[in-house]
Amino acid sequence: MDKTKVDGIITEYLEKIYGFAIKKSFSYEEAEELSAEIVKECYLSLLKSEEVYNIEGYIWRISEHVYSKYVAVKKRHEGISLDNVTISYEERWFFEDDSAEELLRLRREVAYLTTTRRRIVYLFYYKSCSIASIARQLGMPAGTVKWHLNKARKELKEGFQMERAIGKLGISPVKATSMGHSGHTGKMAGPETFLADKLDLNIVYSVYHKPRTTEEIAEELGVTPVFIEDKIASLEANGYLVKTAGDRFTTYVYFQPEYRSLEQEEQRTKMQLKAAELLLEEYVPTVRAAIADFKDAYIPSGNRELLQAAAIFYGVSEKCALTTDRDLSKYYIKDTAGGKYIALVELEKECVDPDFKPTIPQKDYGACGSMNRCSCKYPVSSWSTDTRIDSRTGYWKNNLNSDYEYLYEFLSGAIKDDAANAEKFARLKERAFLSQENKVEVMMLKDGKAFKNAIPRLSEEQKNRFAEYALESAMQKAKHYPAQMQDLVVDWAVINFIGSAVAIMVMDLLYEKGIFRPLTEEEKISANLLVFSDILPE
Repeated sequence: MDKTKVDGIITEYLEKIYGFAIKKSFSYEEAEELSAEIVKECYLSLLKSEEVYNIEGYIWRISEHVYSKYVAVKKRHEGISLDNVTISYEERWFFEDDSAEELLRLRREVAYLTTTRRRIVYLFYYKSCSIASIARQLGMPAGTVKWHLNKARKELKEGFQMERAIGKLGISPVKATSMGHSGHTGKMAGPETFLADKLDLNIVYSVYHKPRTTEEIAEELGVTPVFIEDKIASLEANGYLVKTAGDRFTTYVYFQPEYRSLEQEEQRTKMQLKAAELLLEEYVPTVRAAIADFKDAYIPSGNRELLQAAAIFYGVSEKCALTTDRDLSKYYIKDTAGGKYIALVELEKECVDPDFKPTIPQKDYGACGSMNRCSCKYPVSSWSTDTRIDSRTGYWKNNLNSDYEYLYEFLSGAIKDDAANAEKFARLKERAFLSQENKVEVMMLKDGKAFKNAIPRLSEEQKNRFAEYALESAMQKAKHYPAQMQDLVVDWAVINFIGSAVAIMVMDLLYEKGIFRPLTEEEKISANLLVFSDILPE
């Protein structure tokens, strides 16, 4: 079979293979090892095959075969007895007779013991260690070891007789459609790093609506505690899980609900559109007047409306926000890589009113911003926000401090367009900061501080006009979130009532009403992007 086709098949079935390994394993390392063996065997077998008509069945048969060999090589131990129930590892333990089912149930219950008791059971029964030897190894009194062993026997008997129900997430795990953050991610990429693994994501989500112990999380996910203990420890160390009373965990990750209401979304949008109309009438003229005589500005197209538009967007999104006095510090995740941020996760949503007929035009009011970048090497910085108005791509991940440093080096003459600096010039042209003829295509200002200070704030009287609508909308939204999240939901809904979305609405009005002329493709490169530098292009 063609290598490219095999690569595609392996990629498609990688998650299912890993899921198979999880079900057959009782530790993270074991699952990784088993899935790697299966992938290797599948890959080699497919390369040798001319055509396979039932790929799923083929992959499944290989998985079972590899698992059988894995058991024979890795899991053959002497049989031992635990309260008159024999645990013996055969070459295959997934056959259908009654003894195998009993063995599997007992093996499962061992995995549900706490770490200490599981360790003691393993040393006493599997390794045939004496009580005194176990006490020395674990650094605890012999009497404590005996107490844990008796407790373990009792828990195993109880667990053996009960039916363990798999929770909702074990049957239907949640999936993230996007992740983001508010704050600084340090050396890591925030939630995209810590919640990229589906199991990690569902561990955190399992405690979102209800605090749970490690054992309760395991039951909800339909896995054994031993498999997720290391993951829970890592998630707790990095702030994604927070210990509460009774050794239970909760989380302050801001998960969006698993459903959406088109009618509720339209109601909020309508209120924001009213705010945009008022801002266009009362606030926009004050911004335009404030920067009317602003000098030391480089505008590639010469269209000063482009600078005014950026100033208006900056003013609406940065200086018109409603405020609250609530302390939201508990919601900040502090990870081990130096990050401090609020983590946001968008889940797959089910629409509760799909038959709702919108009464206003549907537009994209999403934004990535405000993004501030600066350099430790040169006097250059930037402000930007990426929306459908501009032509930039990649959002914050594609907005690098080094982009502005390269631009500064070009302006200062520190680099030339030659082989030695080919990568830097390629990057500047990839971002369209430079044209193919090395013309600067972004707006630049000499005094960023003076520009930002010149933009007026929304007056308190104007803010009060919006506050009632914003609070009403926020309280309605908060009803659909768990108790520990409601302060954040309310505050953010109020604070962000006037923000990037309303700024986009104001931009739409400026262009639709003909106050500003439509942007050219060249101007879209620099829309709502300002570079501040002590050197401007000539």
